[in-house]
Amino acid sequence: MLTGIHVPLVTPFTQEGEVAVEAIDKLARHVLDQGAAGLVALGTTGEVAALTPAERARVIEVCVAVCAEREVPLTVGITGNDTRSTAAALKELPSGVSAALVTVPYFLRPSERGVIAHFEALAEETPVPLVMYHVPYRTGQAVSAATLRHLGGHPMIAGVKYATGGIDQDAVDLLGDLPEGFEVLGGDDLFISPLLALGAAGGILASAHLATDRFVELAAAWRAGDAARARVLGRRLARLSAALFAEPNPTVIKGVLHARGLIPTPDVRLPLLPATAEAVSQADLATGVTG
Repeated sequence: MLTGIHVPLVTPFTQEGEVAVEAIDKLARHVLDQGAAGLVALGTTGEVAALTPAERARVIEVCVAVCAEREVPLTVGITGNDTRSTAAALKELPSGVSAALVTVPYFLRPSERGVIAHFEALAEETPVPLVMYHVPYRTGQAVSAATLRHLGGHPMIAGVKYATGGIDQDAVDLLGDLPEGFEVLGGDDLFISPLLALGAAGGILASAHLATDRFVELAAAWRAGDAARARVLGRRLARLSAALFAEPNPTVIKGVLHARGLIPTPDVRLPLLPATAEAVSQADLATGVTG
């Protein structure tokens, strides 16, 4: 379920500021046509914090329908930093959702024992497998490879989206000794190639809205042991990712998608602001050199 490249969809908006439902359907089909292995709805890239509960439900509904038709997994992001509300949100997930992407508790900064207790409690109540989202530069919460490995032994914890801002010693340690049935997905677009080289199963990559087929090829090249091709692709795609993250995510990605006619506006919701024309132009050019 967690192998390959999964695209965390942006949430496009209409000129009137509403969620552009038809554009979500169109974009989902586009990235799947390009070879994406699955979709992620309501992640950070989807501006989940700026959506109302009704809008979140509509996004899930559209993505469930597309993924069911294409027979690919749908992972849904679950927000919340306390155990009870997160468990309640998991229980409200509709049928058709394959997994839940759950962030390591943020702001509260519990001990690692608290992180373990949090995820073990969720794992006992969740109706779908969990993918932990380890992103310490957003959560302020460090989690060791030993903790991730311990949690990965639970049958309802399927993997981790690993986004520590680089390739650290914990990444090497974790990928060197994974629990059976537990997968690592890269979550830092710039570093996806070296993480795949170390044995990651795939990635959840915002950059894969663009050049989706090249990211898919990159993952396949590392799996096949074609290091020469993978290195070339990795360098080129890292430059693309750098351009797409030149301003706060997903502003530049939305700008390029709009320029290419895939979404109706480049709009984001406050406190985000639309990307500058220069950033969008540079990223659009970067997609042309990823082959």
